[in-house]
Amino acid sequence: MATTNTTTPKATLASVAEIAGVSIPTVSKVLNGRDDVAAATRDRVLEVMRSLNYRSPAPRRRTDSIMIDVVVESVTTAYYTEVMDGILECTSENRAEVVLSAMSLEAVSAAERVRRMLDAGRQGLLLVTSKWGRSDILTFQERGIPVVLVDPLNPPGADVVSVGATNWAGGKAATEHLLDLGHERIAHLGGPVRAECSQDRQHGYMAALSGRGIEARPEYVISRDFTRTFGIQGLAQLLELPEPPTAIFAANDTIAIGVWEEARRRGMTLPADLSIVGFDGTSFAEQTMPQLTTIEQPLREIGRAAARTLLRQIDGQQPDSTRIELATRLLVRESTAPPRG
Repeated sequence: MATTNTTTPKATLASVAEIAGVSIPTVSKVLNGRDDVAAATRDRVLEVMRSLNYRSPAPRRRTDSIMIDVVVESVTTAYYTEVMDGILECTSENRAEVVLSAMSLEAVSAAERVRRMLDAGRQGLLLVTSKWGRSDILTFQERGIPVVLVDPLNPPGADVVSVGATNWAGGKAATEHLLDLGHERIAHLGGPVRAECSQDRQHGYMAALSGRGIEARPEYVISRDFTRTFGIQGLAQLLELPEPPTAIFAANDTIAIGVWEEARRRGMTLPADLSIVGFDGTSFAEQTMPQLTTIEQPLREIGRAAARTLLRQIDGQQPDSTRIELATRLLVRESTAPPRG
């Protein structure tokens, strides 16, 4: 008995043009980021491409070397420095060149950036930023430019590769460490409420308390942003409670350092009066006195894994998973101790 071939034919420029009701040159203009196409027409063509899962051929290499773009929000923090070290280690080992940029989409649109990358022969994009949306990322993929995100606040979807850490497990380990020391009044200062990485760390905190039969106190959980200022303000708010916490799990090292500074300013003795645990394991955590106990993200290895995954995609290899998570590790230092008394 003959079998029926149900394989979906590969989308082409002609099929995209036919469904969108435009000419093939118009589809080509959209792919090349030309600005002489009406916005409504461009949107219709892009929508058809997405519905057909159209992928243009990967750009040809103009030289024997591989060139990639790396876009970052900043290079002034320990977090970005360590991630970049990992990226540069991997690209150097593979003889790939890196073009580093902090260029925002407000300055250059995704379509324009695609055009510039293709003109310069750059073959992949590595984003160490969460400011680019899913539609912007798809603009690159539709032109055959693979994209990898590093530690995004929110994973971009099943068709975009991202590399990060096990945030839930890290939040649970941080809280369990404080519980093991005898703390029960443990507060959590979290990052942005809508950020999945922040949610995961908070859920790990809640799971650790629940596992010991301790009910989380709503007044002990405050979420705002990943800044030192929030650490300062968060501790001030917690100390106004009738029963302040004896320990704080901060969602990153920067918040923890703000807590540490405010506690010292108020004359508190650390860790006798207050135990503090951070998250990230950056070099800043080693510069406090006492040194900060923290959950270490393998930031350098995250950078290496992201670059390695991008280079493999450029070579035509598909990743085994679109979400890669590397294990966190508890680093016990001097900022945690049993509660006084």
